[in-house]
Amino acid sequence: MADPKGFLTHREREDRPSRPVPVRIMDWKEVHGAQETSVLQRQAGRCMDCGIPFCHTGCPLGNLIPEWNDLSRRANFADAIERLHATNNFPEFTGRLCPAPCETSCVLGINQPPVTIKQIEVSIIDRAFLNGRVSPQEPEWLSGKTVAVVGSGPAGLAAAQQLGRAGHTVVVYERSDAVGGLLRYGIPEFKMEKAVLDRRLVQLRGEGIRFVTGVTIGGDGHGDLTLEQLRERFDAVVLATGSTVPRLLDVPGAELDGVHPAMDYLVPANREALGADRGIDAAGKDVVIIGGGDTGADCLGTAHRHGARSVTQLEILPTPPSERPAHQPWPTYPMLYKVTEAHEEGGERTYGVSTLEVLGEDGRVTGLRLAEARFVDGRVQIVEGTERDLPAQLVLLAMGFVGPDESAAPATALPRTPRNTYERDGEFATPLDGVFAAGDCGRGQSLIVWAIAEGRAAAAAVDRYLTGSTTLPAPIRPTDRPLTV
Repeated sequence: MADPKGFLTHREREDRPSRPVPVRIMDWKEVHGAQETSVLQRQAGRCMDCGIPFCHTGCPLGNLIPEWNDLSRRANFADAIERLHATNNFPEFTGRLCPAPCETSCVLGINQPPVTIKQIEVSIIDRAFLNGRVSPQEPEWLSGKTVAVVGSGPAGLAAAQQLGRAGHTVVVYERSDAVGGLLRYGIPEFKMEKAVLDRRLVQLRGEGIRFVTGVTIGGDGHGDLTLEQLRERFDAVVLATGSTVPRLLDVPGAELDGVHPAMDYLVPANREALGADRGIDAAGKDVVIIGGGDTGADCLGTAHRHGARSVTQLEILPTPPSERPAHQPWPTYPMLYKVTEAHEEGGERTYGVSTLEVLGEDGRVTGLRLAEARFVDGRVQIVEGTERDLPAQLVLLAMGFVGPDESAAPATALPRTPRNTYERDGEFATPLDGVFAAGDCGRGQSLIVWAIAEGRAAAAAVDRYLTGSTTLPAPIRPTDRPLTV
């Protein structure tokens, strides 16, 4: 078991070291560095080895957190990576990008800072890659069945790897020029360098997964292949296209030049970090980001690296508390005031405001008209007399996503739910025989850890559909949701 006195002896969290702000905003490299082994062992020793580990409840993958915490404390990293990979295909992604609901459900977190689960996780996997402990796992036999996976984000990659290891021949189709979905061009380089993705793809290719890039799946002649053609060519199809349609701003002036969905800004910025020319340029501009979530923070950090004159992030919700509120008790995931790495680098955050109008001149944005907003009975109410103007030459919309686009499966071919996701049953199957949906396109916009869990569970359902049974793990059901009150 873990150190029985560890959480009493070492009561404080020690997070991963970060590069100094003045240095890191001058490049696109990852913000965090590696943690010293002694610090990692000390933090892993704080795990209480609870009789009922609620961190399992917080993590939809069911990660065996107390086990690899104790193995890390003992410096047994060979066994730690085996336990970590037992439930998570890509801990290097979740260890960098997941907001760690496992930590907010940590039992120690009731009256102390929780265990640094996320940094222990990423330390284990980075060490495993460094020491050559991540290698292809080829199937023992081939089933003779073929599966097409549409989309190469975390859900699609997880489904592909699980199905390949079950002996099926898997082809992953990606409409972009490189594999990875939003992991490739949606996540800024300073949060996860793409070498981290590429080294994992070496393993997947070694396991026989085939990737086809630059191919759009669409209907009515709008794609290189149609969904029906995939159904004819393959024994099963997994749609893992994500939730990519942005929520837009519905106010006067929203059509002005200089108003862009967040991904229209982040994708070319990621290409720039990899050597391409700059796309939408924030240099010397007053940048306003509408949306206070992680995508907004990604825009914030990118604008800093572009040399923006000022950056303001707007959120319609009131300022969240710094400590867990009574109506979001442990072990639920609380909405707290977070200071991300991008926020450490500068910029302003304004809460409780609503955008009334986008101001412009000669067809280009010059500012926003704002007003204070309050929620009354769940509805937004504008506070009269609080209107003010905020200068802006670039406005980025980071208000979330409303569902998958029409390209892979038009609504006429595949029904949608009231939440604009693909309709599916308890086995991740859509109304089209042999077609399954995994990840955000079936669940709605969610966390990367849920996407990987969806990919793993959908793979088990596909394997059962193809062979009549399965030994693949299914960590979640399509209807499962995070624990809430």
